[in-house]
Amino acid sequence: MRRDNYPHQDDFVFMTEPTLHHVACDDAQGGHRMAYWQWGDARSANVVICVHGLTRQGRDFDLLAQAIVARAGGNVRVVCPDVVGRGRSDWLRDPAFYQVPVYAADMVALVAQLHREQPIDTLDYIGTSMGGLIGFVLAGHKELPLARPIRRFVLNDVGPTIEPAAVQRIGAYVGKSGRYESVQAAADAMWALSTTFGPHTPEQWLALSRHMVVPASQRTADGSAKVEAGGSEDGGWLLHYDPAIGVALRAITPEAAAQGGAIMWSLYDAIEARTLITRGAVSDLLSRETAQAMTQRGPHAALVEFEGIGHAPTFVDPAQIAVVTNFLFD
Repeated sequence: MRRDNYPHQDDFVFMTEPTLHHVACDDAQGGHRMAYWQWGDARSANVVICVHGLTRQGRDFDLLAQAIVARAGGNVRVVCPDVVGRGRSDWLRDPAFYQVPVYAADMVALVAQLHREQPIDTLDYIGTSMGGLIGFVLAGHKELPLARPIRRFVLNDVGPTIEPAAVQRIGAYVGKSGRYESVQAAADAMWALSTTFGPHTPEQWLALSRHMVVPASQRTADGSAKVEAGGSEDGGWLLHYDPAIGVALRAITPEAAAQGGAIMWSLYDAIEARTLITRGAVSDLLSRETAQAMTQRGPHAALVEFEGIGHAPTFVDPAQIAVVTNFLFD
């Protein structure tokens, strides 16, 4: 492995950890930084952006990102941001701005920075849950200053219509966790809330969980972490996101949800990218009726369902990974 932050494609097979970068983003309170994790060749003109769900972070895509790099023979740049308020990104000063328009603006800033570093020829996008909603804006809003339009778009267990019961379920726990004595204890607590993700071995779940926590002693005043999670356990461990991200979610009224759904359908109908929906067959967030409707309008998405999975597939299982890589490269 090369010792700089820009691996050559000959080195990609040895790359077991991504490199960490940041992009400056504007907001009404003076700006913030968004962190992102980068896999593959930083000099590649082919970019795949992977955006996580509400309480998660960019390291969720480690296995999928490595598979994409391998499938591309190293000639790809896979970028997995920590959406603001999560992971290694800053926290917003006003929690009312933890909403899709702000997140989408941050992604536009990210694409612009990537394009300045290395001109982009192809831009693909994978979004899980909240990440998919952000993707609706990027793929469906024709006035955004993206360097390239999104070519292929993967929506992981989300659609323009979100089932109210799922919003209530998620809103009931977001931001209400405490301090854990170990990473394993945190993983166990998260599993109790995340069994809908489907079967995972204890090793797989611990690997997904270890980037979700940070030692309490390493938390700074603004919520960011001094170092990557994995240090001393003195003082316990905290979930690696701003508890206030749930404020805007819990403030959604039925009227606001209906209005938001209409906007998302309008964006979806404007999408020209080739689109794939991956759905947990027993998802409580993306109904089968909504998913089927998405195959009949807008980009006429392809639909793949994973049996025994709810909200949302994690792309840890090789079969799930293969569905995505086949779609991106066929």
